[in-house]
Amino acid sequence: MEIDLDGIVIIVGNYGSGKTEVCINLAVNRKMAGLEVRIADLDLVNPYFRTREAKTRLAELGIEVVVPPKQYMQADLPILSPVVAGMIRQPSQLTLLDMGGNDVGVNVLAALGDALSGRKIHVLQVVNPFRPFTDTAEGCLKIRNEIEMASRLSISGIIGNANLIDETTVEDIYTGYDFVSGLSKESGLPLKFVTVAAELMPEIDIKHFTCPVLLIERQLVPPWKRSISLASKMK
Repeated sequence: MEIDLDGIVIIVGNYGSGKTEVCINLAVNRKMAGLEVRIADLDLVNPYFRTREAKTRLAELGIEVVVPPKQYMQADLPILSPVVAGMIRQPSQLTLLDMGGNDVGVNVLAALGDALSGRKIHVLQVVNPFRPFTDTAEGCLKIRNEIEMASRLSISGIIGNANLIDETTVEDIYTGYDFVSGLSKESGLPLKFVTVAAELMPEIDIKHFTCPVLLIERQLVPPWKRSISLASKMK
């Protein structure tokens, strides 16, 4: 099954849910499907794992990443480029907004209310059931409510991103899928897709899932590890 997303897609979630990694790989997936893709890096909370870290690799694929001005690249300040509002008013086939974690990180969306008003948008909550505060349905729904209150937007779908980084097993993927499937039913929100790390994909039974699967090729890695080349996917 192909991931069916276009228009303005806002990626939200709690700290450590893997929002940015999902955003980067979703951008590549949709670019490979032939869509024009742009990303706005609006993560003004986490100074380490941000979309901007993969900007050069994404640019090689023809994916534009809009980031704060150079002098503020490492600042955790609510500074937005006017280009972001322009991206929203004249979106590409897929315009991704990579937000910071929890309600604090999405406060900036309230400031973009005028630009977003009247537009069809998808606000997707990334859920990793192996992270604190999202290991129960109650925790996930609490974070959903906090994000919606802060952003003044309604979450419209769930992304399952079950992983324990390098310790992830196939069983963890299946367990995570069962969790977000249950969360989808309890919340009434559709499960848009789940993720699977590239190294685990050969062991995965794709028939286990009733939703699309996004292949994750990790880009945001510690300095002592090498990320997988995104450019090779387009050759």
